[in-house]
Amino acid sequence: MIALLQRVSHASVVVDGATVGAIEAGLMVLLCAERGDSEKQADALLAKLLAYRVFSDDAGKMNRSVSDVGGGLLLVPQFTLAADTQSGTRPSFTPAAAPEDGRRLFDYFVRQAGSSHAQVQTGQFGADMKVSLTNDGPVTFWLQVKPPVAKA
Repeated sequence: MIALLQRVSHASVVVDGATVGAIEAGLMVLLCAERGDSEKQADALLAKLLAYRVFSDDAGKMNRSVSDVGGGLLLVPQFTLAADTQSGTRPSFTPAAAPEDGRRLFDYFVRQAGSSHAQVQTGQFGADMKVSLTNDGPVTFWLQVKPPVAKA
């Protein structure tokens, strides 16, 4: 699974003119399931995400996690993160999980996040979303937990 996280002072997701998720200070996370991913990868990625130190401590060092600072978490499904862009000028989405698997793992990730973190908001899987954010820093990180390698 892949998470592109951005430290934000505000972020929101609008679908059909209605806000479906919004946070103030915290992390806006674009989330993608890849082929072969399971709940095991989702759990590992969530644990890393909640503990990842991207917020400043009193000395100005990135030494606090979203859990430490009690920040919001806005989870947005984004299958295009798995795109293969190695050749040509059009991305291939073969590495992405099938839509039903992507939805199942996104929903699982959201449920698990909600049981571990107080402020969780989401985008809408499969919708045409308008995502707005104010990146704080800017601070952006790519986190990935790879699926197991298939044995030949």
